[in-house]
Amino acid sequence: MQTRRIAQILLVVAASALLGACSNFPSRQPPVWVWFEMKKQDKYKPQMSSEFFADGRATRRPVAGTLAQEQYRADEPYATGVAADNTYVAKNPEPLTKETLLHGQTKYNVYCAPCHDRTGSGRGVVPLKATWVPGNLHDDRIVNYVDGELYHVISMGRRSMPGYRYQIAEKDRWAIVAYVRALQRSWRGTMNEVPADQQAKVR
Repeated sequence: MQTRRIAQILLVVAASALLGACSNFPSRQPPVWVWFEMKKQDKYKPQMSSEFFADGRATRRPVAGTLAQEQYRADEPYATGVAADNTYVAKNPEPLTKETLLHGQTKYNVYCAPCHDRTGSGRGVVPLKATWVPGNLHDDRIVNYVDGELYHVISMGRRSMPGYRYQIAEKDRWAIVAYVRALQRSWRGTMNEVPADQQAKVR
């Protein structure tokens, strides 16, 4: 009888220990830290104070005359669409070739057509489910943008349009600008601008 009583007590203790180890919050971290490795370490977080620096701030300014590697651009106007005199680059630096236009068309259809549609009218599939209306790329306001301003809008966004500088490479953005110009030209062209031997094929 005594042995049975002891066995019952041990069973209750074991069950309590087992249930106590359970948790409603699953975690990939071990319950007991033996070696912290790099998971727990002394470090400064943004906006923390520091007794090490004289001004008491842990967040430091960049050293004067330095530039972060990801911010360096060998050709600033090409990278931003803005010239040294703080005006937009007037002309697309990429050569206007068939390859450039085809490449721009591919990138436009991937990144721009969902909102602006494939013709540039601003009636893509995204606005059907949204509260904003993308710009019509054939409006006089946008047609009158210089190439650098178009590039800058693609890069940095404007109003409800987000910037795509992280998704689209610089060369691809300039190719999109070239293709947008081709779309605008197609809407505003006249039959007289079509070669005579091709006019019969135009509907």
